Amino acid sequence: MRKPVVLITGAAGEIGHALIDHLAADGGQAIITVDVRALEPDLDAKVSRAFAGSILDQALLESIQAEYAVDRIFHLAALLSTRSEFTPVAAHEVNVRGTLNLLEFAAAQTRSHGETVMFFYPSSIAAYGIPPGIESPAAGWTETQHTLPTTMYGCNKLYCEHLGRYYAQHYKQLDAEPQVGRVDFRALRFPGLISAQTVPSGGTSDYAPEMIHAAAQEQPYDCFVGPDTRIPFMAMPDAVDAILALSTAPRQQLTQTVYNLTAFNPTADAIRSLVVQAFPRAQIGYAIDDKRQRILDSWPRRVDDSRARADWGLAPRYDLDAAFGEYLIPTIAGRYAVS
Repeated sequence: MRKPVVLITGAAGEIGHALIDHLAADGGQAIITVDVRALEPDLDAKVSRAFAGSILDQALLESIQAEYAVDRIFHLAALLSTRSEFTPVAAHEVNVRGTLNLLEFAAAQTRSHGETVMFFYPSSIAAYGIPPGIESPAAGWTETQHTLPTTMYGCNKLYCEHLGRYYAQHYKQLDAEPQVGRVDFRALRFPGLISAQTVPSGGTSDYAPEMIHAAAQEQPYDCFVGPDTRIPFMAMPDAVDAILALSTAPRQQLTQTVYNLTAFNPTADAIRSLVVQAFPRAQIGYAIDDKRQRILDSWPRRVDDSRARADWGLAPRYDLDAAFGEYLIPTIAGRYAVS
């Protein structure tokens, strides 16, 4: 018999690391992973098998298909926003074709072992495209409003949301044998995620952690967006909690396949004020990058996450002050031995 397992793609990243830690501690099921990078030794010890390879490698997926019975997939592998804009064809290959490969893999799994496969997908507020001059409503934009993305990454994410909905609700609808409902697709449309554990790498929303890292090292920093720029954010631990909450929610409680989530939505200048308060010698100015500013201006200033709160109990632990005062600033300061 094939071995029942959870599959995590893109497992070497921070979210993958947190999921492996949680699932391994839970002990309910063996874990296998796929990533182009090798797992760190302490992480590798917690999984049954770590496959080094690409989600574009059909032979690799077929070998996993033959050996394992997968009933949960956390598909985290992706080419991220900034790199996607420089290499749009490569982004399409990894982000769209790779996701399609995994959805087909999930459908094949359901046919072979007869059980529905839960498929988690991390989407992004980059799926939005807010026209210039349109102000967000007080409650924020819902999941279906203004989804006209202006970046390749956003286009990839939005299309994969639709692919997932198709596989969950309409897959091969003309077949004699019904295929609908075998893939239980669930997606979160993440806001800007801020982590204390990883060094920012030039992402579109990385101006927030970049301020802290520069201030902690007593290095000057020029923010690449204007002081009034405002987008939704969330601390990384809350993002991981949300993934776990959505992935374990009873299917009958879910009213949609894609959910917004957010925790706080400060302006860039509000973030600067918190950082300067924690590091009085911080030198933080503004040098606006017009191209990245246009992208951020196309994202919502606030989103409506009421369905996530009602359907599966979204309840972030960190608001703005707690995220910076209890999580981000102390942890990042400790990285550089700042008291």
